[in-house]
Amino acid sequence: MAVILPSPPRCITIQAKSVEFNANTMEKPSNNKGLRKALQSLYTGHDRRASNFRYALITFDIATIVYFILTAAAARTLTLTAINFVVGLLILLDFSARIWIADNRRRVLLRVYTLADLVVIVSLFLGPVLAENLALFRVLRGLRLIHSYHLLYDLRRNIRFFRVHEDAIFAGVNLFVFIFVTTSVVYVLRFQDASGVANYIDALYFTVATLTTTGFGDITLATPLGKILSVFIMIFGVALFVRLAQTIFQPAKIKYACQDCGLSRHEPDAVHCKHCGRTLRIATEGRD
Repeated sequence: MAVILPSPPRCITIQAKSVEFNANTMEKPSNNKGLRKALQSLYTGHDRRASNFRYALITFDIATIVYFILTAAAARTLTLTAINFVVGLLILLDFSARIWIADNRRRVLLRVYTLADLVVIVSLFLGPVLAENLALFRVLRGLRLIHSYHLLYDLRRNIRFFRVHEDAIFAGVNLFVFIFVTTSVVYVLRFQDASGVANYIDALYFTVATLTTTGFGDITLATPLGKILSVFIMIFGVALFVRLAQTIFQPAKIKYACQDCGLSRHEPDAVHCKHCGRTLRIATEGRD
């Protein structure tokens, strides 16, 4: 007598295929999550590898800023266009990674140095297409300097000189960025028909002379827009210059919030809060 075995239930087969399908479809998102987590650890982590990665990024930022300053007055060549494309691609990769790993992407996009990076990327890719000189926009890359929370954390933790002179470093960087961004604007407005390093130096000379209110008068911006720009340089430039002088000549202080009164600025070797008298425990390295 033949024995007829029952066929396996159809629902079990369908379920197994469903599980296999879900596993295959989830493999790619899992890889993306792993990559995103790895990038987050590099950009926001606190271990040595993350610190070294951020130091490498700031080195790249400084290198691009110096490159943009040196080539602001350079004539367009095929080699320079190719280098600009490669630099723009690297900045775009860094920009995309920062946006991708951000928890609040809208807030990151609205930051000043994020918008500056976006402008720089557009100017690098559209520069060969447009006839206008876009060099001034590329110097906006200078806004990336120091303005990163995690880089500040690394500098405060690893470099005592930065902890002591943080305000002076900030003031110096802000003044540096202001001078060279403004110089690029003056260069485009005043010397747009004559390129060259000598003309860029003239633009720098005019910017510093106006900022310090020296006003030699040998180089001027006679147009209404140029006069408005000169007023802007004098007002904001002098303010930044005075701020730098204050941070240099005033006694250096570090950030340490008192738990009782909330006073956040103290001398590096302070033992008590000068406001409320509470005992402070400021970490110091000591002296030999």
